[in-house]
Amino acid sequence: MATATSTQGPKESEPRFKRLKISGAVIALFAALWLLWNWNSIIGQARVAAAYGAHVTCSCRYIQGRDMASCATDKEKGMEIVRLSDDPENKRVYASVPFLAEAVAERRGAFGCMQLNAAEIEAL
Repeated sequence: MATATSTQGPKESEPRFKRLKISGAVIALFAALWLLWNWNSIIGQARVAAAYGAHVTCSCRYIQGRDMASCATDKEKGMEIVRLSDDPENKRVYASVPFLAEAVAERRGAFGCMQLNAAEIEAL
């Protein structure tokens, strides 16, 4: 009695793998196009988030006199990516969205906390 052997197994898995690669490439292409299309909006939102975080935290820290841990609770929902640090000696708060934006706010006497412009940040 003869037994039949089949070689269909490997041939069936190759088209699946090929379809998976093509699907992955199409998804990556659409993700890249979406990112390219929305890049200005993403950068703009990152700048606003960094500036808002720096200003609110500066006011919390140097006007209200709270510590950084307490000021971190003032972040709005969706601002978890904004990183904050302070410079108590110069009464400054640094905020950044990694790889996208940064902002600095400084306490300036009776004027309160002021945002530093790009030239002032470069001079630091």
